[in-house]
Amino acid sequence: MSPEDRRPFFRSGPKRPPPEHGIKIKSAGLTWWGQRWIEALERMAPGYGLRLARGKTYARAGRTHDLSVHAGLVTAKVTGSRPQPYDVELQVSQLKEAVWKAAIENMAAKAQFTAELLAGEMPRAIDEAFASAKASVFPVRTTDLVTKCSCPDWANPCKHVAATHYVLGEALDRDPFLLFELRGRTKDQVLAALRAARGGSDTAADSRGLEADTRMNAVRLERVDAEDYDAPRAPLPALQLDFEAPKAHAAVLQQLGKPAAWSGSDSPLDVLAPFVKAAADRARAMALAESEPESETESAHAAPEPAHAVPEPTQPKPTRKRTQPAARTPAKRTRKR
Repeated sequence: MSPEDRRPFFRSGPKRPPPEHGIKIKSAGLTWWGQRWIEALERMAPGYGLRLARGKTYARAGRTHDLSVHAGLVTAKVTGSRPQPYDVELQVSQLKEAVWKAAIENMAAKAQFTAELLAGEMPRAIDEAFASAKASVFPVRTTDLVTKCSCPDWANPCKHVAATHYVLGEALDRDPFLLFELRGRTKDQVLAALRAARGGSDTAADSRGLEADTRMNAVRLERVDAEDYDAPRAPLPALQLDFEAPKAHAAVLQQLGKPAAWSGSDSPLDVLAPFVKAAADRARAMALAESEPESETESAHAAPEPAHAVPEPTQPKPTRKRTQPAARTPAKRTRKR
């Protein structure tokens, strides 16, 4: 018997209409990391299926508003049946500095982590990066996620907490870096730490008297036999192909910024982004066997049509000569006498 069957839940009066600035969701947990966040709520509330369902209804109706996400804390207001909205808090435990250091080192060891994060996706092997520190970026323990609500309902989570959790789940679908921020690191902090771990920061290079743009890493070549030339040096990772259109084009160019040697008046992003988008659209069309779209770059470089187009000469249509039928002479009539 579930807790909802054993004890009567709080019943409210007629609901007030949702506020105009409420956050309406369509569906939460469309991505695998968003689904993991929803599972964290379901795991902490076994037996409260009815409340979770009501919370999802609240989220779809736009009753959650004034959502704010900080390091380890999510606050929101949920409009219910009373004139005063209910105050909701989700407290997510912060990961320790040693955990983040180990996770950053593990992520920096594989370029795939940075590439997927810049593409707006959470790497599926993200748990491996935190496993060495015996931690997870997702809430897995009951102490990892603590919820509060000002409503009179005795259950935790109540439907207002559930509504906020679902709204946050849809936000995580769009931006996986929010999960890092809940655990104590912003997007800029994570990416800066990855760049420093992979190649060293520019500040460290300047302190050694080296220019960052002229620094080269030493490459050591090992002996390779001819028969082993094509053999992989290590097991290849499993390929995961995704042909969905990216949420943002040229994200890597935007993250890299303007190099020191760039002398153009326009930024590399402004110059190269149309070509990157055109190549991505062409590759996606080829992969899906669709007709190749005409990109903005191609249409911009297409040869213009002449202002005064000369029509091609046309051959005159053959005419048929019509012959007039010979005129008939009236027959002579003879009159009988």
